[in-house]
Amino acid sequence: MTAVVEYQGDLRTQGIHLQSQSLLVTDAPVDNHGKGEQFSPTDLLATSLASCMLTVMGIKAQQLNIALTGLKLSVNKIMESNPRRVGAIELTATIPITLQQIDVRDKQVLIKTAESCPVLKSLHPELKIAVDWKQWATEIDASGE
Repeated sequence: MTAVVEYQGDLRTQGIHLQSQSLLVTDAPVDNHGKGEQFSPTDLLATSLASCMLTVMGIKAQQLNIALTGLKLSVNKIMESNPRRVGAIELTATIPITLQQIDVRDKQVLIKTAESCPVLKSLHPELKIAVDWKQWATEIDASGE
C-alpha cells in the first residue's frame, strides 16, 4: 500500500505516505466550491507530471555526470468542462546557465528521457501536453538534429 487518504470535511483531504509518513493536504479549487488553500487533486496531477519528468531526467543526468540542480518546470493546468477534467498541461523549462552549456546530444537525451516518464505514459492520450524547453530546443533545432 502506498498511502491512506482521509476526507477531512470542507472539501479537504489529507493523505499520509505510508513509507515516509509525510502528509499531503488537498483542497477543492475556488472555481469548484473550495477554498483553494492547498493543491487541488488536479493541481497534483499536473504537478506530478513535472516532478516525474525532472526525476527521470535527474536519474539520467547522474549517469551522464551532469548536475541537473536548478532546472525548473513551471506548470500551467488548463481545465475543461463537460466533463470537468484537465484538458491540457503546459510546462515551461527554466534552464540555469550551467545547464545551457552542456552538449547538444546530452540535452537531447535528457529531453527524450523526460518524455519517457511513467506519469506521462500513464496519462490519457487526449490530454494535451506541451513542454517548452526554451534555449535547449532552439539549440537542438539549430544543430539540425
